Amino acid sequence: MLKTLTKVAATAALLATPFAAWADGHQEFTIRATANSNENDEDYDGLVVFKNYVESASNGRIGVELFIGTQLCGNGAECLEGVAEGTIDVYISTSGGAAGIFPYVQVLDLPYLMADDRVAEAVLTGDFTRKMRDMALETSDGAIRLMTIGNTGGWRNFANTQRRLASPADFEGLKIRTVVADLPQILVQELGASATPIPWPELFTSFQTGVVDGSKNGITDIMGMKFPDAGLQYLTLDGHAYMGALWWMSNENFMAMPEDLRRVVVDGFSQLQQATFASPKRKSIQAYQDFVAGGGDLYVPTPEEKATFAEAAAPVQDWFRSNVDGGDEILDALIEAVAEAEAELADDYAKDLN
Repeated sequence: MLKTLTKVAATAALLATPFAAWADGHQEFTIRATANSNENDEDYDGLVVFKNYVESASNGRIGVELFIGTQLCGNGAECLEGVAEGTIDVYISTSGGAAGIFPYVQVLDLPYLMADDRVAEAVLTGDFTRKMRDMALETSDGAIRLMTIGNTGGWRNFANTQRRLASPADFEGLKIRTVVADLPQILVQELGASATPIPWPELFTSFQTGVVDGSKNGITDIMGMKFPDAGLQYLTLDGHAYMGALWWMSNENFMAMPEDLRRVVVDGFSQLQQATFASPKRKSIQAYQDFVAGGGDLYVPTPEEKATFAEAAAPVQDWFRSNVDGGDEILDALIEAVAEAEAELADDYAKDLN
């Protein structure tokens, strides 16, 4: 098995990391981390924080090399294979990108389970993520370790070219773009629209030509791809799914480190997680302003309206339990974690509001 988390020569260490001087040439490990995105993405923000923390906190004993785009691998399956083989140390995927190997990670795509950022962040910093880590280690025969779950783009909302969506009835007749996966297609169908899988690079033209009428994306993706120029003018902030970012690491390479350096890496992923929690919040401010300034209709459904969406989408949970290996186990864990987070927040509000 090709090792990439290996001891390197002192000369290479001096070139590989700006913190090498602190370690006086004693860099011991190199972490090769990749994200199939770009330098404007939350994933990149997180990796920059991770690199800075790990290199400094390890006093230069660990160097972190970043590969943004498709330099090391081109898609989720290929990248995760690299992690399993140890040729890639760290990789970030969406739930869809990892579902082929770990189908139960699609639990993050189930609609209307987490109400807001405070709930989602409490859930993902707790034992729910550790539960998913244990399941992934078992599925991969100990090869792939889930380090943390951050965010990549805020919340998924429904947007379309035709009309405001204030109830499930408003979805009738619309063609909504989804990825090629069962769960998002079933969600769209339960809400009353037609699910139409379209590759991401073709989506702008598909809006222009009417191949699809809408999609389910975060605002930074919508504005970054200039979808309003293609006619996407109606955005309903239903927040049906938190856009989780799954950060994977070669378990063998992680465990090859001494415990003190493993702790630095774990702390580095905590720093990364916090950065990706914060980045979409900041970037979405201007994105929402630009959407409205361009004539977009930005609609926040009432709690009662959102409840009708959740009721219509409820059968998706039943499908998940019946059709996804590990579905019952991970969904029960998520529901329990959400209940605990909501109870803790209720206690906090009781203290903070009086």
